[in-house]
Amino acid sequence: MFVYTKQYGLGAQEEDAFVRLVSVLGNLADQLYYPCEHVAWAADARVLHVDSSRWWTLSTALWALSLLLGVARSLWMLLKLRQRLRSPTAPFTSPLPRGKRRAVEAQMQSEALSLLSNLADLANAVHWLPRGVLWAGRFPPWLVGLMGTISSILSMYQAARAGGQAEATTP
Repeated sequence: MFVYTKQYGLGAQEEDAFVRLVSVLGNLADQLYYPCEHVAWAADARVLHVDSSRWWTLSTALWALSLLLGVARSLWMLLKLRQRLRSPTAPFTSPLPRGKRRAVEAQMQSEALSLLSNLADLANAVHWLPRGVLWAGRFPPWLVGLMGTISSILSMYQAARAGGQAEATTP
């Protein structure tokens, strides 16, 4: 994870300032999540003598923040991509060529799947926060499992689709 975040840096290659901001903040939340989760685990395993519940709450809140930023990014990207499909690229020009239109539509589908996956995970993240925070602790076990299953299936589908596209483009 650290290597990915280091490569992304401050998102200088992103054209959109909002996408850059939410991506950098999401990376920061992810980087803070891992040590918090490790401290919580170590406290539960009695390797560290600290209260694990605070660390679990902090790590879950960071997970939820990362997911919320991912949701915001996907919604913004869907809006921008939809605008690109609906408006001509310049005055007095024709709509996007078929190849570019297909690429934008594929990117929109990918963003929509990411959005749904992040929303399913966000529902579970909120569920695992302390009672009194939104719907924390109110999901029955079957719903927690369903949300996790939906997120996993969507993520596997996206990974398989990306792998298939990579194979199709290699000579």
